[in-house]
Formats: sequence, structure tokens, C-alpha cells
Amino acid sequence: MLKDISSIFKAHLVPKEVYKGGKNIPPTDKKIYKLSSNENPLGASPKAVAAMKIAADTIDIYPDQTDIRLREALAKDFDGQLSADQFLCGNSGSEVIDMLLRAFINEGDEVIFSNPCFLPYSVFSRWYGAKQVDIPLLSPNYDLDVEGILNAINEKTKVIFLTSPNNPTGTYIPKPVMDDFISRVPKNIIVIFDEVYRHFADAEDYVTALPYVLEGHNVIGLNSFSKTYGLAGQRIGYGYTTPTIANYVRLIHKPFLLPLTSIEAAIGALNDTEFIQKTVETVLDGRAFISRAFDELGIKYWPSQANFFIIDPPLPEMEFTDKMMNEGIMVRPVSQFGAPGKVRITIGNPEANGALVKALTKLMDTYSTNR
Repeated sequence: MLKDISSIFKAHLVPKEVYKGGKNIPPTDKKIYKLSSNENPLGASPKAVAAMKIAADTIDIYPDQTDIRLREALAKDFDGQLSADQFLCGNSGSEVIDMLLRAFINEGDEVIFSNPCFLPYSVFSRWYGAKQVDIPLLSPNYDLDVEGILNAINEKTKVIFLTSPNNPTGTYIPKPVMDDFISRVPKNIIVIFDEVYRHFADAEDYVTALPYVLEGHNVIGLNSFSKTYGLAGQRIGYGYTTPTIANYVRLIHKPFLLPLTSIEAAIGALNDTEFIQKTVETVLDGRAFISRAFDELGIKYWPSQANFFIIDPPLPEMEFTDKMMNEGIMVRPVSQFGAPGKVRITIGNPEANGALVKALTKLMDTYSTNR
């Protein structure tokens, strides 16, 4: 007879670290700018909202049994370079990660990632009993340690996570580096290439997963509707890969997985090219504005290809976060992401960016006076 129900718990599920999302704006009459969760600075796609409102009239019935309509819309969005059967959809990019790990990981397998990075890579892989192998990004620029990753591969390695642009650093993997890596990684390993922030990358040598998928490599491009399209509250994401991999993973795709409002919102958002363009322009303009302010204020930061910056604050991260909150600016300490002492700041709309610079200027003036 069991004395304690915990004796039948799976050991690898006992929490060592738990992913905690960004906080919401607390109840207050004070104006607060939420620059902590990398949300869209313009809100949601108007076409997505309109589509959701129409769908709301029929939420009493089951949604589509499969994600085929959204996959067909995604194929069109990729200009027909991929077929509908090469896409996988889920309730957020995070769920797509979970789905992929569930499909490929057995207890005792190994998963490689590179901190600082998105915490679910390690947390989710632990759920399935995988060993997490961290090959940290190289200092001081957070470059990918290609040789370190390749040297860490063994017969138990099943999945490698790459991220470009990377969360929380905003850095990216140049195409020559990616080309070299893909040419050398064993063919029996899945490479999950997280490109959630791809729309904001404007470096000449930036590359997505697309060319490697088209060449038939075992690469999966991971995407989300939470950033560029402004649908964070709808929790919808997708991946694309080879037909062989996609059709295999789809075997564990639950029926009626996607809510009707999410399907319609995502299809509407894909068609909202004007909103997408305006979002990207707003982020790129804000990125230039904030980086100039960092330079003028003497704040250490890393050049970003995403819709946020990581900085080395002039105060301990939690003290800095609290002081910024007192000025009405929510920012995100990212020790949990493997970047101890650093803080992530989302690029907002012009008003929010102006408020951010004003708060930083005040803080830096006070800091300089008190030194």
C-alpha cells in the first residue's frame, strides 16, 4: 500500500525551474507603459479583430476539426514556396514546442539549447525526461557557439534549439554561420529554429529556416502570431518543416485543437499587410530612437534585431526594475532566461518610447549624482 502519492510522481516532472510569463499591468490610476512582454506596440491587427467579432456569433458550435484552413492561408502567405501540409499549428509557439518535443523525445534523450534563451526550451524538454544540455552563447556578443554545440552531440542527442533573433538578447545568427552549422549537424537530429521575431530583423545576412527547409534539412521554423500580428491574447503559433516531419508530428495533433476565434483571427491577420508593415516600421523607428538614447545616456546594451533590447542596467536588476516601475515603465529582469543581472526592454509606440527615455534620463541623472 502506498504511503505517499508523491512516490508515483515522475521524478523528471518535479519542478527545478518554472517558466513565469511577464506580469500584467497592476491595478492603478497611474499611467503605466508595459515594456516587459514584447507585445505589439500598435495593438492587434484590425482585420484580425473584425474576423474574431464575426466568429463570436458561432462560438456555440465546435471549431474546425483540423487546422487546414489556417495552413492553407500560411502557404499563401509564404508565396506558395511551401505546401499546406508543411505547416503545424498550435495554441501559441510554446505549444508547438511542446508538441515537437512530445513527438521526438523519449526519457533519457538529450536536448541542446544555448542560454540566455527562452526558458521553455529546457522546462518543456524536462517534462519528457530529456537531459538538458546548455551550450551558452559566447560572450561578450552572445554569438552562437557552433563548435561547442557540434562537440556536445552524441547518440542521445535528438533536438537542438536555435533562436534568431534570440530572446532575450535580440542577437541573431548570421547566414554564413547557419549555413556552416546545418552542413555539419547529423541528419538524424531535429533543429528547431525559433524565428518568432523574424519580421523585425533587417540585417543583410539574416536568414530564416525557410531555405534549409526547402533544401530538405530536418529543420523546423517556429513562429507566433503574438508579436507582429498583435494576437498574444489569442495564443496561436505555427511551425513549418519538411512534409515528412510535419505529417509525422500531425499524428499527435488533437482534433478541434484551435479555437474558432483564433483560426479566424490568424487568417485575418495574415491578410492585414498594411498593419504588418506599420508594425515593422514602428519597431524599427523605435529601435533606432532608443539605441540613440542608450548611447547618449551611457547605458550598455546589445544591438537588437528584435522588438526589444537587453541592457546591463546601472543598478542591480530588481532595483532597476522597481525604480522604472515607479516611473510608470514596466521592464523585465531576465536572470530566469540565463542572463543574470540583465534587463529586457520592449520597444513601444512613440509615446511609450518617449516615456522610457524620460524615465531613463531621470534615473541616470540621479544615479550619477549619488555615485
